[in-house]
Amino acid sequence: MPEPIRIAVVGHTNTGKTSLLRTLLRDTRFGDVSDRPSTTRHVEGARLLADGAPVLSLFDTPGMEDAIALLDYIDTLVPANARSDGPERIRQFLASAEARARYEQEAKVLRQLLESDAAFYVVDVRDPVLPKHRDELAVLADCGRPLLPVLNFVRAATSREPQWREAMARVGLHAQVRFDTVAPELGGERRLYEALATLLDNRRADLERLIASRERDARRRHVAAAALVAELLIDIAAARQRVDADDTAIRHAVEQLHHAVRGREQRCVDALLALYGFTGSEVNSAPLPLLDGRWEDDLFNPESLRTMGISLSKGAAAGAAAGVGIDLLTGGLTLGAAAALGAVVGGAWQSLSDFGDRFLGKLTGSRELTVDDAVLRLLAARQQHLLRALTGRGHAAMTAVELDTGEIRRWREGALPEPLDAARAHPDWSALRATPQGDLSARQRAVDALAVVIADDDPATAPGG
Repeated sequence: MPEPIRIAVVGHTNTGKTSLLRTLLRDTRFGDVSDRPSTTRHVEGARLLADGAPVLSLFDTPGMEDAIALLDYIDTLVPANARSDGPERIRQFLASAEARARYEQEAKVLRQLLESDAAFYVVDVRDPVLPKHRDELAVLADCGRPLLPVLNFVRAATSREPQWREAMARVGLHAQVRFDTVAPELGGERRLYEALATLLDNRRADLERLIASRERDARRRHVAAAALVAELLIDIAAARQRVDADDTAIRHAVEQLHHAVRGREQRCVDALLALYGFTGSEVNSAPLPLLDGRWEDDLFNPESLRTMGISLSKGAAAGAAAGVGIDLLTGGLTLGAAAALGAVVGGAWQSLSDFGDRFLGKLTGSRELTVDDAVLRLLAARQQHLLRALTGRGHAAMTAVELDTGEIRRWREGALPEPLDAARAHPDWSALRATPQGDLSARQRAVDALAVVIADDDPATAPGG
């Protein structure tokens, strides 16, 4: 196995070098990110793996603060027209007393660059192109290592990207990459490594392996995220709470349901943030405007009828119980239906599975509280919005995601996906308050089917493009 490719991340102070590493590593804890200049004072390294093996070693370096004076000083040590080549000029500087004093930070940068295979030169395109940047590039070029300009903050309104591209081209740096560390473009990481491969052709195979591995990881993460959201929605759709038909009891039950749903959504948000390498402080969640729940009026949705029909196909009470269903569908329990129910409250009652308690609730006047479809739609839209935000969010972002939206069309219009209708008919599937029960393989099939809907809902955000 070859040694990892060594990449120094260099540039002027406060251009986003640490931010770039955070986003490439998907780690908000790497280094310190601040608007203050000279935040990074030491060289710090980390590795990127492909299929468990290290491929890329990245080294964060301090910012170069005074390139104009530094270049003048190096010229006094070794004139540019002397026979010494660039790397030799830099080595003589590193051996000087000033490399341990006035230019200590720059010396750390140049020492690391000499020990690396190439460098990412990070540019804040919001800054004007100044003489100090040209001198900075001249000093870095003396190290004799390939430089890949990484244009950061390209989405800012004050971007000067064209001027920076022209300035880079004038010093022979024609391979350039746009990579906004706060909001990376889809496919930006692939383009970064592909551009690096043009400078390090002998390591192209390793970089292609890294690209493939990172994109597989991204796809797996996207699928896993969709499954987390699907599990949330199935839990909420299936949830039922039986409550006496009493105002005080109903009010208390609604409050309990609100609390349970909010807690379940927060657990999903926390899991999604952890999956994408973010912390809980990355999201501002507006209060979930839960409605007052809804009373059970879908006992005979198609899935309920199908499930009950399968059960009722066995046993002598099938005909009588089917009659109960017809009466319920036409507006509620009649005396005749009640008599039919009484006739089957023996051994045959078990054939009605969990529907027995629900019929009994209708007879005794109790209610079953479930979560309204409007709340399901809002939950789904909020999580879908969060997925979109996390997919396009850099790990250097300093502002939180605002989790408050109902704008995703699938969840505003039309029927809810079929797996949620199925969950309505299976209250034992809900993990809102207890461990799911019943046919767990059927529950898992519903979760998987719903996860496919969620993962495919917005192809533009699917990783790997």
